[in-house]
Amino acid sequence: MNNSTPSTANGNDNKKFKGDRPPCSPSRVLHLRKIPCDVTEAEIISLGLPFGKVTNLLMLKGKSQAFLEMASEEAAVTMVNYYTPVTAQLRSQPVYIQYSNHRELKTDNLPNQARTQAALQAVSAVQSGSLALSGAPSNEGTVLPGQSPVLRIIIENLFYPVTLEVLHQIFSKFGTVLKIITFTKNNQFQALLQYADPVNAHYAKMALDGQNIYNACCTLRIDFSKLTSLNVKYNNDKSRDFTRLDLPTGDGQPSLEPPMAAAFGAPGIISSPYAGAAGFAPAIGFPQAAGLSVPPVPGALGPLTITSSAVTGRMAIPGASGIPGNSVLLVTNLNPDLITPHGLFILFGVYGDVHRVKIMFNKKENALVQMADANQAQLAMNHLSGQRLYGKVLRATLSKHQAVQLPREGQEDQGLTKDFSNSPLHRFKKPGSKNFQNIFPPSATLHLSNIPPSVTVDDLKNLFIEAGCSVKAFKFFQKDRKMALIQLGSVEEAIQALIELHNHDLGENHHLRVSFSKSTI
Repeated sequence: MNNSTPSTANGNDNKKFKGDRPPCSPSRVLHLRKIPCDVTEAEIISLGLPFGKVTNLLMLKGKSQAFLEMASEEAAVTMVNYYTPVTAQLRSQPVYIQYSNHRELKTDNLPNQARTQAALQAVSAVQSGSLALSGAPSNEGTVLPGQSPVLRIIIENLFYPVTLEVLHQIFSKFGTVLKIITFTKNNQFQALLQYADPVNAHYAKMALDGQNIYNACCTLRIDFSKLTSLNVKYNNDKSRDFTRLDLPTGDGQPSLEPPMAAAFGAPGIISSPYAGAAGFAPAIGFPQAAGLSVPPVPGALGPLTITSSAVTGRMAIPGASGIPGNSVLLVTNLNPDLITPHGLFILFGVYGDVHRVKIMFNKKENALVQMADANQAQLAMNHLSGQRLYGKVLRATLSKHQAVQLPREGQEDQGLTKDFSNSPLHRFKKPGSKNFQNIFPPSATLHLSNIPPSVTVDDLKNLFIEAGCSVKAFKFFQKDRKMALIQLGSVEEAIQALIELHNHDLGENHHLRVSFSKSTI
């Protein structure tokens, strides 16, 4: 075949590229358009690799086009189906893929094919090596024994919301993600994620297990699943089959534009315009310097390179701690007789650093609470709205105010507005603080720490009884007597005890630290 054939056969007339070209019937040869001019053979081969074996390639550099031949028509169909809703990318440029009119590529007599053949051979050498790709028939038994293309992912220290889109973004760096299901089990956010191939799962696990998605939180714990395939019934914000756009949403949500943070009911956690044909590839860039720099199918075309900053666990989105959005909460339905700015500071301070609190002068059951950033505001809202405090169900929503104003000098305020921005009691001032990992919803069991050696069980029980609580159980930590768990009569009692007794002076220069616990006694 000579160079002129493909250009005519594939309508090399730019006007025709607007989608009015009649679709070809499936073929194992694929036609790629709009390829960046400096792309290598290996990069183009890597686009096809996750779907099966690549048997040939012809690059038409002057026309920014290429033909990719897959070993089977089935592999080509899977690839086209995958890249119909999601635009393929090379070097961050969109690349368009469709079936070619050609049924096979005959390139033996063409010049400049030596590099292509070398690239193909390098790839097949990796394919038939120990990290085999299942598409290669010569290596049935060489994929790591018992290895599944499905990963089970647990996210610990869930300080910021992690959505299905974020997972897709991160894991797609290691190959083609076909399906994702997210769910909460044992109070932990988990996901099952299926790659096109076990080798992709292997690399993703090697590179990502133990990494943090954001600085100092949202740690990935990754294992191979016992399942070898996932059955996704609905395309929505909890589950997605990227090869089937026809699935219903199951919950009345539009399937093509899942809300970014629907799991947390928040429109602005990670403000990200959706890129890609159907809103599938959110543009949260993990810039190379901040994380993983890997070829599209790592290992297949070169060593797995992880920059040193990624190894230290900073695959963080830059500026994630100060994402634009509102950091002020409107808290309503408070008990005006018992609530104080300090009480709100202590309670909301469990979920972030509170800078200012204002109880409304004319309507004391309402207050404004200003957090350090929008994520902390969201977290506090999610955990505290709907909890009972002093006999009333507290409600928290995002305020329309961008900041809490301090009263002007001489203005009568009755001490209802307080600035806590320099308080020594902030729990999250230090980046990477352990407190980021111990954020739990309100619970009847409290975690106590910083207890001096002279203080006894009875001292602590009496302290809580005097604060009006009924103590159901108590135990010191075996390994560390500075810490204990105390179980109270209700969540409401525990919330009130935390407000009352956090930072309580126990003598010997020890101030009691109180947090909600995920454990029970």
